[in-house]
Amino acid sequence: MSGRRRLDWLGLTPEPERELPAAVAALRASSQRPPVAPAELAAAERRRVEHLVLRGSRHGWLRYLAEVTELVTAAATGQEPEPGRGPGPGPGPGDRTAALLAAEVVLDHHRMLIGLPGPGYGRTARDRAALESAVRTLRTTPPTGESR
Repeated sequence: MSGRRRLDWLGLTPEPERELPAAVAALRASSQRPPVAPAELAAAERRRVEHLVLRGSRHGWLRYLAEVTELVTAAATGQEPEPGRGPGPGPGPGDRTAALLAAEVVLDHHRMLIGLPGPGYGRTARDRAALESAVRTLRTTPPTGESR
C-alpha cells in the first residue's frame, strides 16, 4: 500500500463543511452543562470539521457524520442519543430546524457516495435509512406541545 492518502471523499460537496457546524452546535446546545454560548459552540464545531477535512480520513469523516445522524434522529424522536454516540440528552423541540438542515445535508452527502470508489455508500446504508425517516418526521410532525 502506498503512503498516499485517498482524498476523493473531500470533493463531494462543500455543504457539510459550510452548513453543519452551526446546525450541529444548535443540536448539541441543549446537552451542554453548564450552558455554553451558541457562538462558542459553533466555533468549536467549525474547528472540529476543519480538522477532520484538513487532517482527517474518510473513516473519521464518516464517523463524524454518523454522530450527526445520531443527534438528528434524537431530535426527530425526542429521545436521547445512544450511549457513546452523542453527548448527553437529546435535542429539544426548538432544535428541529437545525436537525432538519443537518439531516438533509448529511443525507445528500451519503447519497453521493455511490459515485465514489470504496465501501462508503454501503457503510452508510443504515444512516441513510435513519436520516430518511428523520427527515419525514421532522417535516410532518409538529414539535411537542403544538397542534396541527
